Amino acid sequence: MSRDPLRFTPLQRVLHWVMAICIWTMLFVGVGMVSTIRPVYLTLVNFHKPLGIAILVLALLRLIVRWRSGTPPLPSDMPAPMKLAARLSHLLLYLLMIAMPLIGWGMLSAADYPVVVAGLHLPAIVAPNAALHSMLWNAHQFLALCFFALILLHLAAALFHAWVRRDGVFESMAPVSMRPTPQGDSGIAGRR
Repeated sequence: MSRDPLRFTPLQRVLHWVMAICIWTMLFVGVGMVSTIRPVYLTLVNFHKPLGIAILVLALLRLIVRWRSGTPPLPSDMPAPMKLAARLSHLLLYLLMIAMPLIGWGMLSAADYPVVVAGLHLPAIVAPNAALHSMLWNAHQFLALCFFALILLHLAAALFHAWVRRDGVFESMAPVSMRPTPQGDSGIAGRR
């Protein structure tokens, strides 16, 4: 079976959607953590830490798969500023998907708190340091807000491509093909 050049590979699509769920969950858990002092706080923290490490591993895997498999071309009629915005936003998304867990891990290491994933204690990545912990905590919180804004922009762009431009960009990452098959099945038209 040959690869559809207008769509991401099945593995790329699975990684995208699994990570989307993980990242949305992580953002809402993070909001819950900073907005409560109730006993549920520790439950949220103990969920947040391993999920962050999982996102880091998935992001690195995603980069490898993207490097090996490439990406579908953007539509030829897409204006150059939109293409630049797409490339820059994806670069920022990857940077944040990797930086946020590393900063969180560094923040916990600087506070001398353990990071435990599936019973395995991960090593500290920085030495305990209260000033560094404070700086990383502020960076983590600020970048989380930036990440949330970028995700909303990414979602808006996806819907713009799906509903306004109808240029196949959304369909390239859709979980299932939305283009008509050669047998004439109906569906949403792909790139023209």
